[in-house]
Amino acid sequence: MNDGGGVKKKVDRPRLLLHVCCGPCALGVVERLREDYEITCYFYNPNIHPEAEYGFRLDQTREISRIMNVSFIDDEYDADIWFEKTEGQKDEPEGGKRCEICFDKRLQRTARKAKLVKADCFGTTLTIGPQKNAALINAIGKRVSVEVGVPFLEGDWKKNDGFKRSVELSKEHGLIRQDYCGCKYSR
Repeated sequence: MNDGGGVKKKVDRPRLLLHVCCGPCALGVVERLREDYEITCYFYNPNIHPEAEYGFRLDQTREISRIMNVSFIDDEYDADIWFEKTEGQKDEPEGGKRCEICFDKRLQRTARKAKLVKADCFGTTLTIGPQKNAALINAIGKRVSVEVGVPFLEGDWKKNDGFKRSVELSKEHGLIRQDYCGCKYSR
């Protein structure tokens, strides 16, 4: 933006609270969005089990926030609430009802945190996973957006080689990719 005197002013970017499932997945999404958004990575994943795995993923997410030079917020590890919410769903297949409950829990919390920190919108890295149902995740995000009153940034980050790029960036930065989504039942 030009101020009329030939000096270009920096245009304010919308503030995005980006729910991050893990550091390696966040790399590709943050790379795509950081030109257009002021990003804060938000780590809220009560599904991750065991707690040592949670700590490992939390540390890696902190590291990518540093690498990508974006803000970072983490939230409590309330695995007991996650187990309570998904009770009776342990035999569900990957991508079934248990996952829908899990996506809803995490996106609800992210939207509420976005409202609290006065972010302009919220989003998630969850759709970068090749096995994740982007249409379902985006539908939940849009519903939660209406309920909470914060716009949701819809995306299917695996498209256009998004997942491939996140793998490349993970290797480049020496981050370890996990071989399960994080919950006890997917392991």
